[in-house]
Amino acid sequence: MSAIPVPFSCWPGVSRYLPAMVSKHPESERLLLGPGPSNVSSRVREAMAQPLMGHLDPAFLTILDETQQRLAELFGVTGGLTVPLSAPGSAGMEACLINLLEPGDRIVTGVAGVFGGRMSEVATRAGAAVTRVETEWGTPLDTRAMIDAIERVEPKVVSFVHAETSTGVLQPVEEIAAAARAVGALVVLDCVTSLSGVGLALDAWHVDAAYSGTQKCLSVPPGLSPVHFSPRALEAVQARTTPVQSWFLDVSLLAGYYDGDRKYHHTAPVSAIFGLAEGLRIVAEEGMEKRELRHREAAAALVSGLDELGFEPLVEAPFRLPMLTSVRLPEPLREGADAAVRSRLLDHHGIEVGAGLGALAGQIWRIGLMGENARVSAVDRLLDALRTEC
Repeated sequence: MSAIPVPFSCWPGVSRYLPAMVSKHPESERLLLGPGPSNVSSRVREAMAQPLMGHLDPAFLTILDETQQRLAELFGVTGGLTVPLSAPGSAGMEACLINLLEPGDRIVTGVAGVFGGRMSEVATRAGAAVTRVETEWGTPLDTRAMIDAIERVEPKVVSFVHAETSTGVLQPVEEIAAAARAVGALVVLDCVTSLSGVGLALDAWHVDAAYSGTQKCLSVPPGLSPVHFSPRALEAVQARTTPVQSWFLDVSLLAGYYDGDRKYHHTAPVSAIFGLAEGLRIVAEEGMEKRELRHREAAAALVSGLDELGFEPLVEAPFRLPMLTSVRLPEPLREGADAAVRSRLLDHHGIEVGAGLGALAGQIWRIGLMGENARVSAVDRLLDALRTEC
């Protein structure tokens, strides 16, 4: 006997949410103001709903070519290999590190939050000798401490996070990258939250490998990781004496599909790339200068409005991410009470905000204004809800 299809609204755990979403707030779509994903435009949704093509279809490969070129422009690179890796941003991190590191290689990693720590973990699992340079969460890496470690260790790789999603810190890049280049090291940069929210110039900064995710400032559903390897990084991969530990993430194999002959490697997620291509067109139509300004204006409005409600920024203004603002909670919301307010924001107003991670759990909220959501109208909706619930 064939199974009877079960309506989506009858799936366990779903039906109890859908009526509340429809009845309690007319927008019918959650406003995603956490650390990601961000809301997706109707154009991206429509693009993803287009009929499928084969991943080797010439028409699809034309779209893939366009997507790779636009990603390279956003990264600020020419040459090398830039691809929308068929996996989330964490796999982009793995791809960059495990391709460039062999067992016993030395790496200096800047740790200013959760994701710098994750870089260290990935490098350790790859068999590298890891030197961590740590700082208090909510502050940028100490440039002098990073340079001292680089000069002392003379590593093969230096890695750190450009936009630390766990703290809301925007890390200056150029001095650390210059020190790495001076000792011949390769630089790996986490751009998961910064890509298309602030301008990137990886070639000018001498960054050799970088990765991002689609679900933040690009406002495309999660599942793809834009990744870049410079010519220098690709040369290092070719010079390896041991195979890359992951067959799927081996960039020398990925290049066979994404660069040149388009040899079969894996079945690319066609619909996801349709959505990314449309998201990148939206970015190009707006222009990065206007887009960055929009993120900064929305963040300024948020900080100003939250100040009146007793929230204080965690990060000093010069190092504050415009697309993700971390704020210290007022005293009444600490010691676990913040979870109840976040729950009411979600249930009664359809607004998601992010809790603190690690050492900052229960002390901060992380409020994302990324891509489609980097608008003063989103800020106003959140502030109105907070005035009701706080």
